[in-house]
Amino acid sequence: MPRCPGLRTLLLALAAIAAAPAAAAAEGPAFPSQPIELVVPFPAGGATDVIGRLVAQLASEELGQPVVVQNKSGATGAIGSEYVARAAPTGTTLLIATASTHAVLPAYRTDLSYDTVASFTPIALLATFPNLLVVNPQKVPATSVAELIALLKQRPGQLNFASSGAGGSVHFAGELFKLMTGTDMQHVPYRGSAPALNDLLAGVVDMTFDNMTTVWPLAQDGRLRALGVASLERTALAPDLPTIAETVPGFEATSWVGVVGPAGLPQATVDRLADVFARAIRSPAVTRRLTELGAAAAALRADDFRAFILSDRAKWQRVATDAHLTAKGKETP
Repeated sequence: MPRCPGLRTLLLALAAIAAAPAAAAAEGPAFPSQPIELVVPFPAGGATDVIGRLVAQLASEELGQPVVVQNKSGATGAIGSEYVARAAPTGTTLLIATASTHAVLPAYRTDLSYDTVASFTPIALLATFPNLLVVNPQKVPATSVAELIALLKQRPGQLNFASSGAGGSVHFAGELFKLMTGTDMQHVPYRGSAPALNDLLAGVVDMTFDNMTTVWPLAQDGRLRALGVASLERTALAPDLPTIAETVPGFEATSWVGVVGPAGLPQATVDRLADVFARAIRSPAVTRRLTELGAAAAALRADDFRAFILSDRAKWQRVATDAHLTAKGKETP
């Protein structure tokens, strides 16, 4: 029987067409095919929550799926972090990671059930913002960092500072201040910034080193007194406010927020999410809001973000070691 090249070509083409749907099905639907859960590991209303909700709205529009913010607070962010670390690596469960959850807490707690680098896939650093030293003006007469240091040395151990939780960035900013100034004050941890600030405003505690995004509005209206910003350079939000480093050279305690997922996320999913969140954080509306909060949009993705986390974690590990801090309390040398 004579060969028929045309017929053979036609049959091969038909077979390829028939196989195409099966191949597409094997690859799965385009990401994302269902809503995304964005976990904020702190209570609603704080800087982390505000920034998370800002980018979630814009990300929802671009991804074509709802990006639903879920607050899973507790244990200085460890509860929400563990929840995401244990999630399936599908890209539909993400975490707003912070300096507290991924750099400071692992320096303080050795019993975490996850590793803040190995158990996660870094996606994008979103924003950075400095901490701000504020005092209750009715309880603390100091009007400058130098005056506060003098007061603390006159009254060692008699003043205290509040934090949003033991082992968080606010806590360690206070510990760094003590180390670098040779002063002593008591740490009073709370479950989140809101209750800590309520007690600071009521005069139950004396001061805090909380995120500028949270406490600057309270200083502007006179309810708190701002003494210094914890960045190496002055902030455009308050250019007349000195840095702590102008009195304590080298002092820096800045916070950050970023997006991570569980370990093992496919690279294509990481790239897609990084693109979306990068565009969201740089959108005019979000950039304007960040400026109002004293924050700055960041531009690190994936591997660079991972290196950033490791570097920040090493810094705060040195503070924990030098101050003899562990989750069980202050160690003896």
